[in-house]
Amino acid sequence: MAKAEEKDQYGAGQITVLEGLEAVRKRPGMYIGNTAGEGLHHLIWEVIDNSVDESMAGYCDTVTMRLLPDGRVSVEDNGRGIPVEIHKQTGLSSLETVLTKLHAGGKFGQGGYKVSGGLHGVGVSVVNALSTYLMAEVRRDGKVYQQEYSIGKPQGAIKTVGKSTQNGTTITFKPDNTIFSTVDFDWDTIIDHIRQQSYLTKGIRITAIDERNPEKPSPYGFFFEGGVKSYVRHLNRKREVKHDEIFYVEKQYSETAYVEVALQYIEEYKEHLLAFTNNITNPEGGTHVAGFRTALTRTINAYARTKGFLKEKEDNLTGEDVREGLVVIISLKIPDPQFEGQTKAKLGNIEARAAVDSVFAEAFQIFMEENPRAAEAIIGKCLLASRARMAARSARDNVLRKGALEGLTLPGKLADCSSRDPKMSEIYLVEGDSAGGSAKQGRNREFQAILPLKGKILNVERARLDKVLGFSEIKSLIIALGTNIGEQFDINNLRYHRVIIMTDADVDGAHIRTLLLTLFYRHLPALIEQGHIYIAQPPLYRVQLGKDFRYVYNDEKMQGAQEELLAAAYARKKARKGKKGEAEEEEEEAELPEVRPMEEVEELVGVSEVKEGPKFVVQRYKGLGEMNPDQLWETTMDPETRMMKQVTIEDAEKTDNVFDTLMGVNVEPRKRFIQVHAKSAKNIDI
Repeated sequence: MAKAEEKDQYGAGQITVLEGLEAVRKRPGMYIGNTAGEGLHHLIWEVIDNSVDESMAGYCDTVTMRLLPDGRVSVEDNGRGIPVEIHKQTGLSSLETVLTKLHAGGKFGQGGYKVSGGLHGVGVSVVNALSTYLMAEVRRDGKVYQQEYSIGKPQGAIKTVGKSTQNGTTITFKPDNTIFSTVDFDWDTIIDHIRQQSYLTKGIRITAIDERNPEKPSPYGFFFEGGVKSYVRHLNRKREVKHDEIFYVEKQYSETAYVEVALQYIEEYKEHLLAFTNNITNPEGGTHVAGFRTALTRTINAYARTKGFLKEKEDNLTGEDVREGLVVIISLKIPDPQFEGQTKAKLGNIEARAAVDSVFAEAFQIFMEENPRAAEAIIGKCLLASRARMAARSARDNVLRKGALEGLTLPGKLADCSSRDPKMSEIYLVEGDSAGGSAKQGRNREFQAILPLKGKILNVERARLDKVLGFSEIKSLIIALGTNIGEQFDINNLRYHRVIIMTDADVDGAHIRTLLLTLFYRHLPALIEQGHIYIAQPPLYRVQLGKDFRYVYNDEKMQGAQEELLAAAYARKKARKGKKGEAEEEEEEAELPEVRPMEEVEELVGVSEVKEGPKFVVQRYKGLGEMNPDQLWETTMDPETRMMKQVTIEDAEKTDNVFDTLMGVNVEPRKRFIQVHAKSAKNIDI
């Protein structure tokens, strides 16, 4: 008993102290989010952000990032160079202090930087901790200094290696493959991030070079004198704009904030807003966004009344009206940003609201006075949105009055589940009555609901909410989900926590799936953001050998399925060894078919191979309705065996651009997309 008590004792001996950067290696997710691709790329962002901070401070205008063939990354700038003299507090050089101490740097109120985007000063030290190799080269005071590190530990003292008339810092590092699940950097992800940083930091020149593959195109260089005005032009390059002039203002507001705003209206029905604080994206907005929206609504209403666009008895335009079709970027730089949560999703500084409100309102009023044609187009767009909003409210009240959530007005074709617990319930959105019939027979009635959709729903990318609610299939879907839509949307009323799109594996099925995703993304985005939308993965083939069979979910896995069937057949023969003579067994083994390449399988789809002895039988499922209910359950609906893809949004800007290109009004970008990707589309059933 005494031994047990001694073993379970919790005292000083059980307290572990992690020295230096050991905590980072022990719990890397706390510092970079995760150890997958996102966290890997975060290392590059940390180093580049230090160079961008130098630019925002006025000391750097050139940054070069290289991906080297051996897996290393190099980031070079022409800033002031990290100091190398002895740091009084640590007794180490300033360079070693920055690279080995968390929360050490020039961004904590000592005058090194007025504004910065660095993540609490842990940036480059975290990169050092998670790299097997890091070389810091500093050009400063006419000399070149170098110091090498491995997993956060210096491999020697700083040494002087030459002279230089230039200042700056070069950080070269190699991520630790024992920490990260992948150390393969994605070029497109890097380019997108660097492009955004270039737009947000006017006057900086950032070059990206991929030296891993000599066949890669020339280096990418980014330089935008127009700042966020250039960013808005980039976002709207494939869109139909309401006015040619892009509104832009940049101004220092007292000593507390530097405000930069650009906007333009387009021929769409949704708002596109990107907000940044010290170059850090704020997807949930914050006080700077609140200040902008208040000023926008107030200024447009004042102008509309002054010029007679709004009559005396007419109601003011609402915030929803003036934001329809708005593309805007708000970039704020302040000395001490206060964010809500560690993800920096929302800005909380009270002074930011007044700063953005004041700077934007004054400049936007002048813009409309000086550009009357643009102002008229903007007011016209807002007035049309107001009329559409009132029509949509009437339609919505008509459609979703009362009782929808209690099942009193649920659509008749909905085969609901018996469970009333949303967390346990799921709904399958199925293409057509035939597939709906199989799904209804094959489902588990306790927690699986089936809603058949007839034909293709409306493309909501090109329609206002009043027209959307006038489409019967969408109306049925909204009622079944129970969330309502638009300004009355409430995700707490969602009746099913898994909304599963299940369509045929052909062109029409893909189109219907895309139309549904467009509806969710544009009008019910919270369902995607909170992980409620899934895509079912029905099999393409059923391949059989004797009595054994496998389901195949894509063409690439056909050969593997055939090999599995053959291996199982050989295993069964081996188990029977001894019961037959060797000659007879060899003759029997020779009858087994050869694995077919996919090109030959395509010619044999739906028929048996014409040869004697055992043979593969390949069945191609053209649609869900061709599958028996038990097959549909076993392959696509059984939680124990099914495969599903969860729909998420990794890059909001890129996602928005994809929907604009594929589903928007402008035909030319869609035509170019088809021409570019036509060769990638193979084996399409039309």
